[in-house]
Amino acid sequence: MAEPEAGTPRERYRAQVRAEIKQHAWEQIGTAGASALSLNAIAKQMGLSGPALYRYFAGRDELITALVREAYRSLADTLGAAAETSGADLAALAHALRGWALEDPNRYFLVYGTPVPGYHAPDKQALFAAVYQQASDRLLDGTPIDPTRSLLAQLSAGLDVHFDYFAANRNTVLAANRVLAGDPVIQGIITDELAELSRRVLDATGLRGPARDTVRAALGAWLVFVRALCVDWLTNETFSRTELREMSLGALRGTLRAVAGAERLLGADD
Repeated sequence: MAEPEAGTPRERYRAQVRAEIKQHAWEQIGTAGASALSLNAIAKQMGLSGPALYRYFAGRDELITALVREAYRSLADTLGAAAETSGADLAALAHALRGWALEDPNRYFLVYGTPVPGYHAPDKQALFAAVYQQASDRLLDGTPIDPTRSLLAQLSAGLDVHFDYFAANRNTVLAANRVLAGDPVIQGIITDELAELSRRVLDATGLRGPARDTVRAALGAWLVFVRALCVDWLTNETFSRTELREMSLGALRGTLRAVAGAERLLGADD
């Protein structure tokens, strides 16, 4: 599975290199098994130094985790497609799982085979992770991005979509953000979701260069704040959805007003 499409040339280059690293990793696994996976060997194949490659993956475990996440995402897509066709028929789902395994045995054995020596596979709650990934993807697809409207208006509409989802899937959201807070697969999905949402919104603003980087940092911090606020809202119910929305938008206004030249992003909707 390809890296999410990035916005700036630097982001696109980073995504391209990460995808190439993972492709070489899958080839290594196919040739010698996951236990022989070597970042230094991949760096040599790509004409990079070892330290240069570590800018993209901090170590072997992080790379393997990225491959495991790819495998689970692929499995989720396969089972999701089977479920749309046959509903909850267990035989059909089992057949789909078998077909997925036969299509790429290396991918299957990485997540269901013998554990890789020295690596603690993040396979706890694997099915939940796959389902949550699908839900995250659908949530992103349903978030409206309209470049003709101000950033404030776009994010206001996006908040409503997210609040609807969080309220309808309270247990899933709380499990991902609290019960499984330390699970690297789940947290990776959440991080990717926030980064992709931030990228889409930034692309719609037309910002480039340092201004984009500054607003990206501010927007990323704001998204983390809103998610934490939503978790508190779902857990304790000490404030209303209307208050949740106003606190979120108030924080966004304050954040953008502190960024030089970003006032125009608030638009007339403020």
